[in-house]
Amino acid sequence: MDRLLDKVAVITGAAGSIGAATARLMVAEGARVVVSDVDAGALDALADELGADRAVAVAADVTDGEEVRAVVAAATERFGGLDVAFANAGIFGAVAPVAGYPDDVFDRVMAVNVRGAFLMAKHALGVMRDGGSVILNSSVVGLTSDPGICAYATSKHALVGLMRTAAKEVAPRGIRVNTLHPGPVDNAFQHSIETVATGRDEAAAAAAFEAMIPLGRHARPEEIAAAVVFLASDESAFLTGATVPVDGGMSI
Repeated sequence: MDRLLDKVAVITGAAGSIGAATARLMVAEGARVVVSDVDAGALDALADELGADRAVAVAADVTDGEEVRAVVAAATERFGGLDVAFANAGIFGAVAPVAGYPDDVFDRVMAVNVRGAFLMAKHALGVMRDGGSVILNSSVVGLTSDPGICAYATSKHALVGLMRTAAKEVAPRGIRVNTLHPGPVDNAFQHSIETVATGRDEAAAAAAFEAMIPLGRHARPEEIAAAVVFLASDESAFLTGATVPVDGGMSI
C-alpha cells in the first residue's frame, strides 16, 4: 500500500471520524501527516496512534490565519514539504427558516466552513509542491439543499466556488483542487444533525435519512477516507475542478 509514498499531507478536523479515518489510511498508504483540530486531547491521541515518525499534531482554530499558517509550516518544517491538503473541519449550525435564522450562528458556520477552508487553501497553496492536491470537504448539500439549513448549505455551496477558482489558478503547476461531497455518514456529527432536523430519536432519524439514500445506508468514515486518498493520489492526476459525490446516490 504505497499510493501516497513519500507524500506529506495536512488534515484539519482530524479528531473527527472522517479526519481520523483519512489520517490512518494516508499513513497506511505511505504518507506522513500533520493532523489538526481544536480538540487537542483527541488530536494527540491520534498522533500517538499513528506514530511520531509518521504524524505530528498541531492544535489550531481554522478561523485563525496565523494558526492555520502554523499547521502548514509544521508540514514543511517537520517533513520537508507539502503535497496534499484536506480541509475537513466543519460545523453544522442550527435548523431554522431563513427568516428566523440566528445571525450569530450563520456567521460562525461561515467562519469555520468557508473561511477555514479558504485559509487552508491559501496557506497550503503558497508552499505546496507542484503536482499536489487540495481537497475541500463539502457535503451532499453543497450540491442540493433542504429547508432549515441555510447556513450549512450556503457554506458548503461556497466551497465549490472557492474550489473552481483555485483549480484554475494552480492548474499550470499541476496542482489539482476538488470538492468532496459526502452523504450521511455513520458518526456522531451526522446523527446529531439528523435528530435535530427530524425531532426523532437517533434510530428513527437515521432510518428516515436512509430512506432518502438510494443505496439505503449511511457511509462508513473509511469509505469517505478512501475517496480522499484517491483524490490525494496520482490516480486522480487528471481530475481537477470537480465536485465528487460520495453520497450513496443521494444527489441524483
